[in-house]
Formats: sequence, C-alpha cells, structure tokens
Amino acid sequence: MSARLDSAQPYAIGLFRIVVGLLFACHGAASLFGVLGGAAGSDGGTIDAGTWPGWYAAVIQLVCGSLVLLGLGTRAAAFLASGSMAYAYFDVHQSAALWPIENGGEASAMFCWAFLLLVFTGSGALGVDRLFTRRTASDREPATEQATVAA
Repeated sequence: MSARLDSAQPYAIGLFRIVVGLLFACHGAASLFGVLGGAAGSDGGTIDAGTWPGWYAAVIQLVCGSLVLLGLGTRAAAFLASGSMAYAYFDVHQSAALWPIENGGEASAMFCWAFLLLVFTGSGALGVDRLFTRRTASDREPATEQATVAA
C-alpha cells in the first residue's frame, strides 16, 4: 500500500499546489479587482492602490498565487507567499489574541505553512517547472543509494 501511495506523491503535491495557488490568487484578485466578493470588510470594494500593507499583500497574493498555481518558480513564489502570510499573522492578527481561532488568523497561518511546505517539496507533478528541468536519462547523475526510513 505504501509503495502505491508513494508513487502518487508527485501528483498529490501537484494537486495540492494547484488548489493552494488558486485560493491564494483568488484572495489577491478579490482585493485588487473587487471580484469574488471584493476585499475583506469592504462590501465588494477594492483596496486603494499603494495602501500599506493591504495593497502590497494583495499583489503578492495574486502574483505568487498565480505562479504557484502554474508551478512556475514555485519554490521562490511559495517562499515569498509564506513570508507575507507570516507577516500578516504576526502583524495583523496576533495583536488581537494568541491563538488563530481567537484572532481570525486561521487563513494566514494555514497559507503560511502550506506555502512553506511547497518551498521544500517543490511543484510536484503537473507544473511548468517540470518542463524547464526535464532532462534526458543520460543527462541525469546516477542516484546515490539511500537507506529507506520506515515509520
């Protein structure tokens, strides 16, 4: 059973990346363009251009979310997105209360950790990154033997 699940791991990571990127890009699009319900707390409106930190966060959400969704520059985009969500949590939410459930920071915390995971896993399957890193079998270095770790 583990071997079957392990063989599907790149596809599961790829689907995870697509969903997380899409949801993050939707947040940015809502804040910048007023679509999908608009900016949070604005009744369908947008964030004024150049407003700190909301407008910049929305640009990061739209750009990094789109890059992660496509699987293009996934690790770098996910790193920037994770950092922006860490900032959002600690600067915006944590001053209200310690726990995310109390301060409304669940989305920031979840996005932060989801993107941090993608920094370490990469884009998985189905990403544009794969097109640029695809090499022929003869170009690959021989894999070093590693001991498998059983849980």
